[in-house]
Amino acid sequence: MKKNIFIILLSFITLFLNAQNKFGYIDSQELLILMPERDAAEKEVQEFAKTLEGQLSSMTAEYQQRVEDYQKNESTYTDLVKQDKIAEITGLEQRIQTFQQNAQQSLQIKEQELLEPILTKARNAIEEVAQEGNYTYIFDKSIGSILYAKESENVLPLVKKKLGL
Repeated sequence: MKKNIFIILLSFITLFLNAQNKFGYIDSQELLILMPERDAAEKEVQEFAKTLEGQLSSMTAEYQQRVEDYQKNESTYTDLVKQDKIAEITGLEQRIQTFQQNAQQSLQIKEQELLEPILTKARNAIEEVAQEGNYTYIFDKSIGSILYAKESENVLPLVKKKLGL
């Protein structure tokens, strides 16, 4: 009899403890798609990318023109002029490669600058919902991470002790 009472009591305690933890999930990608600010940011990033592409196209056209010019007139150039023209073309190739790398970085930075306020707004809303709804954890199902966690006990010291560290 005592054993049955103990099991029943243990079951109630377990149910009570589990009832205190409230879990939720969200698809953050879906949330971001629904936010109207994201569309404006995406358009601005696309416009910036078009500007960079235009500059790259201009540089590429100049490069192609110089290569064609060199190929047409190569036989009339002296060795010194050939070296100079090759150096110009090589320098332009390097400028194009550097521009491509810098443009990619600039595009990523621009995108990050524009998305950060949107992500902050979403994070704040998630935290407010978590606190209002008394959630212990909110998971992001799109990337499999925790977006919100109520402060709890850090178990690192216990794990270190267990591992003898």
